[in-house]
Amino acid sequence: MADRASDYPPPFDPRAFVAEPTDPADERIEVGVLIVGAGPAGLACAIRLGQLLEEHPDVAERLGEVPVAIVEKGKQPGSHLLSGAVVNPRALRRLFKGTNIRLEDMPSYGPVHEEAVYVLTKGKALRIPPPPPMRNHGNWIFSLSQLGRWLAERAEEAGAMVLPETSAEKLLVAHGRVAGIRTGDKGRNRDGEPMGNYEPGSDLVAKVTVLAEGTQGHLTGVALDRFGLRGEEPQVWELGVKEVWRVPKAPRGVIHTMGWPLRTSAKYREFGGSFVYPMGDDMLTIGMVVGLDYRDVELSAHDLLQELKTHPKIAKLLAGGERIGWGAKTIPSGGWYSLPNRLHAPGLLLAGDGVGMVNVPRLKGVHYAIESGRLAAESAFAALRRGQTPSTALQSYDDAVRSSFIAQDLYEVRDMRQVFGRGFFMGGALASAMTVSKGRLALGKMRAEPDAEQPLLRSDRAASYPAPDGKLTFDKLSSVFASGNKTRDDQPNHIRIERHVPNDVAEMWVNLCPAQVYEIGAEDGDGTVTVNVAPSNCVQCGAITAKGGRLTPPEGGSGPEYTLT
Repeated sequence: MADRASDYPPPFDPRAFVAEPTDPADERIEVGVLIVGAGPAGLACAIRLGQLLEEHPDVAERLGEVPVAIVEKGKQPGSHLLSGAVVNPRALRRLFKGTNIRLEDMPSYGPVHEEAVYVLTKGKALRIPPPPPMRNHGNWIFSLSQLGRWLAERAEEAGAMVLPETSAEKLLVAHGRVAGIRTGDKGRNRDGEPMGNYEPGSDLVAKVTVLAEGTQGHLTGVALDRFGLRGEEPQVWELGVKEVWRVPKAPRGVIHTMGWPLRTSAKYREFGGSFVYPMGDDMLTIGMVVGLDYRDVELSAHDLLQELKTHPKIAKLLAGGERIGWGAKTIPSGGWYSLPNRLHAPGLLLAGDGVGMVNVPRLKGVHYAIESGRLAAESAFAALRRGQTPSTALQSYDDAVRSSFIAQDLYEVRDMRQVFGRGFFMGGALASAMTVSKGRLALGKMRAEPDAEQPLLRSDRAASYPAPDGKLTFDKLSSVFASGNKTRDDQPNHIRIERHVPNDVAEMWVNLCPAQVYEIGAEDGDGTVTVNVAPSNCVQCGAITAKGGRLTPPEGGSGPEYTLT
């Protein structure tokens, strides 16, 4: 019988990350609204709150010295942000409606001028008309890390306090209501013992807490379990690995590919594709996205990207160029039925990628994150006004999301990801039919099978991966260096996995990880092997959480330092 990663769950109990406030009342940090995560959702929430508080100074005065605070685990806003990113600008326009800020004022690479879609075989590229979901007329090209830093500046101008290098470790719950978070300790050694620079975590208490942590959000997962919020179907993920290149001449338009180097047979469950987006005249970003419900233990998204770059069509785009950035991140792809059954709990709102607001066929999620952050701000503000019933006000967030373009779009593509479990060609045909019908083609709700439950198989997949040459193709460790990773070698391990597993599970984890975190150690003598972990390599992509482990927050300020992704 085939091994499954789900048969070897990690030593992780979400209840251990829920606690009552423990700091004395006079030592707690009190804020009005606490936002966890300085990504598009969290920053949009802070900006909109600033707009509302400026219009209602009486509410701002009652919220004290810090009406809005944003906790960010990276060294600065943008440090951990990575995306395509071709962005639908409608949510940005709504966020800044009535202000003097226009799209042209934002740090972008301009609108999409043209696009091309290719079906690849090993040596050839067949250009096809862009399927409706891949049409990007009217969308703009951004570096998400650059956009995040710019939005953080706008949030601070609006009165928010940004707390960088601060991990959110525990969800504070008192009398059944979320009261804030406890930040992680700093200055512990590998064994968890305090060092000379030790700083204990603090209780940050708030009237409303907004979790906008992004994909695989730690406290979001804890809250879903604590308050029974999980959706009808489990969440599933994809893994994106991308590089930024400086090239003699960037392509004029955006390029998407499908087919090779992924295999089309249904038994492998290999789903995904690639993208190439211009970043001005002399830079481009290239990425490979792979569904994490694959079965082959030798599949590696990082190495698939290296293989993709050897294709004549792609290699020509990179000729004479230099890789200047690299990163990896998971993408929630369960869709409509994997959304939480509620997006709020007492004192709590959930927004953005953390709850799965991503339109997989359109490769879009940034504008949903921004819109959900804006709507969360309006509900949080309503809960803070005199005479309001907080629970009713927070319920208004669910109502607003369900009546927004977020829900409309996600419902139309509700089974798009699941149909590709039937193979590339059958999945493509069904997805096209659903797109043309705008979701009116009803196939019956299709179950989302958890990524870690897929039975593992083995082929000689790795034999086709190219050897790294340091010019066109690269190994994993040099890629981690290119991410600007700043994790201390001696900090505590933030990765939870079962350390003694069958060889197939261990090898799957080794190949899965784009940052070479896992290594197969000694045989245990009982049919299992020991898995060794190098947590300082981790770029916090979240893939291990999808495939049988659990990522928890590392020390604040560690991880990648993305600047162009």
